[in-house]
Amino acid sequence: MAGWKAVGGIPPEIKKCVLVAAPHTSNWDFVYGMCALSIMGIKLNYLAKKELFHFPIKRFLISLGGIAVDRSKSNSLVDSMVKLFNENEQLILMVPPEGTRKKVDKWKTGFYYTALNANVPIVLGILDYAKKEAYIGKLFEPTGDITKDFEFFREFYKNATPKNMDCFSVECIRPML
Repeated sequence: MAGWKAVGGIPPEIKKCVLVAAPHTSNWDFVYGMCALSIMGIKLNYLAKKELFHFPIKRFLISLGGIAVDRSKSNSLVDSMVKLFNENEQLILMVPPEGTRKKVDKWKTGFYYTALNANVPIVLGILDYAKKEAYIGKLFEPTGDITKDFEFFREFYKNATPKNMDCFSVECIRPML
């Protein structure tokens, strides 16, 4: 995998979870991330902007587990994702909490409220470009105290090295309230 290592995984007893994919600063994140997930034997679904789902790659993205999201309007995405968890015996949903590859001031909170409302754990994943390591596996149960929980996320990601350093800082890991 171009010198990268796939480290960790999701414990086999975890059938449902939200997988946080961060930091997300490059299109390469998807490529390396999907390769690592394949090596780890993890089949999942992921959210991506609907603009990506067009001919000729729409079928490919869907075959990889893609779910198109219309970011131009509020569409009760959390409720839809909770329903998806409730309707499936197994579901791993990967979400980049920044919601974009650009630098953000705060993380979106949909991943958090989806996990909390669906009563599923959050699994934290990192693509670390300095170590050339795709790490998946820190399990976290959301408590409902979003401010405190985001402090945990900030601590976890504080040493992560993204592909584009100017598009990520640990200070952005705070909830968009």
